[in-house]
Amino acid sequence: MNLARPAAVIFDMDGLLLDTERISRTSMIEVVTAMGFAMTEADFAPLVGLPKDANRHQLNDRFGPDFDYDLMRARQLELNNSRYGLARPLRPGARAIVDTVVALGIPRAIATSTERVKAVSHLTHSGLIDAFDIVVTRDDVARGKPFPDLYLAATAALGLPPGDCLALEDSYNGVRAAHAAGVPVIMVPDLLPATAEMRALALTVVPGLHVVSGWLQASG
Repeated sequence: MNLARPAAVIFDMDGLLLDTERISRTSMIEVVTAMGFAMTEADFAPLVGLPKDANRHQLNDRFGPDFDYDLMRARQLELNNSRYGLARPLRPGARAIVDTVVALGIPRAIATSTERVKAVSHLTHSGLIDAFDIVVTRDDVARGKPFPDLYLAATAALGLPPGDCLALEDSYNGVRAAHAAGVPVIMVPDLLPATAEMRALALTVVPGLHVVSGWLQASG
């Protein structure tokens, strides 16, 4: 693929830069099982890329009125922090692509479905926060992914037309959100494999962030 250098790069966070989706899947299944409900990886898949409010509705629909979503989230946070502290591991190639975009002088933003306190904490403790000009979170918009609000807010904050930017996403809902906002998007799958829909919506699908790093370095 011949990738023209974008005016800005807008990064998803969970599952794209940080290896949080896999961590969340493991701990959520553990906690939900301990609470007496049967949860599988297939139950987790539709939650990927969605904000907590959408997760709440889906899980309440799945498990019924006796399911205590807030208790589950509190226990999950406690479990994750006991295992990882305040930092979260980076996805392969995450540090390299952020360094590449910084070195090229391309403006950078985060557009994440995660709430601001948690997003800033994870980015800070993972050593990435200072690399970004803009961080747009679920708290900043009326609707989370798959709606376009996060990407429209990010491009507005960057002062750039959506079509001049490039989005990097791992999830179906993230790809849908970027496409709906008019931001060209590359999918870098994590937990979810690319589908025909994703290939139709995205510029392309790549096996890892290192591929995008190489394209950006070669772009003029």
